[in-house]
Amino acid sequence: MSEKYDYRTAQVEGEEYKFANAFARPFVLEGFPWKAADGPIRRLPESISEEETNAGIMHHAQQSSGGAVRFRTDSGRIAVKAFLYNVDHMSNTDYVTSAGFDLYRGRNPTAIHVGTAVPVPGKFEVECRITASGQPGKMYDWTLNLPNYGNVSSLEIGFAPEAAVEPPVPHTAKPVLFYGSSITQGASASRPGLSYSARLCRALDAEQINLGFSGSARGEPAIAKLIASLDLSAFVMDYDHNAPTPEHLLNTHEPFFRIIREAKPELPVIMLSRPDFWSYDPGSDTHVLCVRRRSAVRATYERAISAGDRHVYFVDGESLFGEEDRCECSVDGCHPNDLGFQRMYKTVLPVLRRALQGN
Repeated sequence: MSEKYDYRTAQVEGEEYKFANAFARPFVLEGFPWKAADGPIRRLPESISEEETNAGIMHHAQQSSGGAVRFRTDSGRIAVKAFLYNVDHMSNTDYVTSAGFDLYRGRNPTAIHVGTAVPVPGKFEVECRITASGQPGKMYDWTLNLPNYGNVSSLEIGFAPEAAVEPPVPHTAKPVLFYGSSITQGASASRPGLSYSARLCRALDAEQINLGFSGSARGEPAIAKLIASLDLSAFVMDYDHNAPTPEHLLNTHEPFFRIIREAKPELPVIMLSRPDFWSYDPGSDTHVLCVRRRSAVRATYERAISAGDRHVYFVDGESLFGEEDRCECSVDGCHPNDLGFQRMYKTVLPVLRRALQGN
C-alpha cells in the first residue's frame, strides 16, 4: 500500500529513510477537530476571536497539546523531522513535554512507550531516530504524540526504505474532550504521553481532544458552544484553576455546563475540582479558598442531579493526589509531576468508565 503515497529520501544519524508528510495520508492526525485541510495546527477554529475568549486562549490554541499522529508500519526503525515555529518553555515544565514527541507501539489500551524525540533547548528543529524497537517485517500500530507547548508547523515521519506504511486501525471509542488549565494542557508531565488526559484516552482507546489553556480557561460561553458542536464519548470539565476567584467560578461553571447539556442531553460530563487541594491546615486562607472553589463546582453537579440528570459525575479534587505522600505529586505545589498525573489518571479512570457504560 505504501507505493500510493509520496515519499522523499533523507539520512538521519547515518541511516537512509523514506520520509512522508505526517499531516497527509496514510497518517491520521488527531486532536484538532476544527483544523482546515491545508490549514495550520490549531486546537480551535480560526473563526474564534479574542473578544469571545481572551489573549491567553488565542496564544495557547496554536500549540499542539493532545495532538497525535497514528499509522501502521512494519518498519524496524522510525525517525522524525519536525519544525516548531515557537515553544513555550515554562520554568516548571520539562523541555521534552514542551517541544518533544513521544512514540507508542501497539493497539490501545496495551500500547507501550518505545521512544522519545528529544529536542535541543533553544532550537526549533527536531531531527532524530526515535526508535529501533519494532520487529522488522511485523506490522504494528503506532502513535506519535505531539508537544504540549510547541507550535508545530511541519512534521515528517521516516521509515526504512523497504517498509510498508498504512492507515491505523480506527479507535473503538469516540473522542474524549478535556477543557481546563495548564494542568489539563499537560504541565508538568515529563513527556506528552504522560499527562492524565493522554493516559485516559489510551486506556479507553479514544482520540484525545485537549482544550487545556494555561492560565486562560475561564468558562467563556464561546468555548462551550464549540464543545457542544462535537460528537464525543465524554467531556471532562476541569477549569477550576483558571477561574480567577471562587465567585467567577460560581458564576460561570453552571452556565458553561448548561450550554453543553442543552445541546447534548446524554453526553457524559465529568466535573473535576483542582487537584492541589491543600488540607494540611484546616481553617487557613488556602484551605478555605480550596473549599469554596470545590463547592462552586459541586453545586453545578448537585443541581444537575436534582434536576434528574443521570449523565453527570463529580470528582473531588482532594481525592486526585490520594492520601499518601500528596506533597510528592507536584513540581511546584500546583502542577502535577508524573506521579501526580498517574494518581489523577487512576482516580478519574473508573469514573470515566462508569460514565461511558451509563452507570
